[in-house]
Amino acid sequence: MDLPFALPTAVAGIALTSLYAPSGWIGRLLERFGIHVAFTWLGIVVALTFIGLPFVVRTVQPVIEDLDAQVEQAAASLGAGRRQTLWRVILPELWPALATGFALAFARALGEYGSVVFIAGNMPMKTEIVPLLMIIKLEQYDFAGAAALALVMLVASFVLLLLINLLQRWAARRTSMPGD
Repeated sequence: MDLPFALPTAVAGIALTSLYAPSGWIGRLLERFGIHVAFTWLGIVVALTFIGLPFVVRTVQPVIEDLDAQVEQAAASLGAGRRQTLWRVILPELWPALATGFALAFARALGEYGSVVFIAGNMPMKTEIVPLLMIIKLEQYDFAGAAALALVMLVASFVLLLLINLLQRWAARRTSMPGD
């Protein structure tokens, strides 16, 4: 689970492209079903999932470890089935951590360049990514265009940071409520 943290993003992008290209190990298998990953939006999703999943796991794992098994047993003794226990006992405890993890993963994905640029294919209006568009704008000496894209990304990042802090504050308040 820590591999995406330790692996340089460009190496991850090249490895994912090699695996999911039509001639790659996984891409060859998916081609049989007509599924194309490399150089499509699906490739972008795969790359962003690869780099974002550790954030979700790292925020959810401690909550799962702290769940009291006796609460699940109490739900079962009161007649709750597995599905009902999941929806009414386990998931309410996990929602704050899940929301925080996905917000962190999304914030990380917003500015991701290395792992996505290779697998995306940079097809105009289909698989372009904002960081690459910024570089293209800079290479064309369109500093105003690059600055505008950077400003949008900066605002989105601040909004996500605010959301993450609010989620963490909500989760902390929820776990410290008396009577839980």
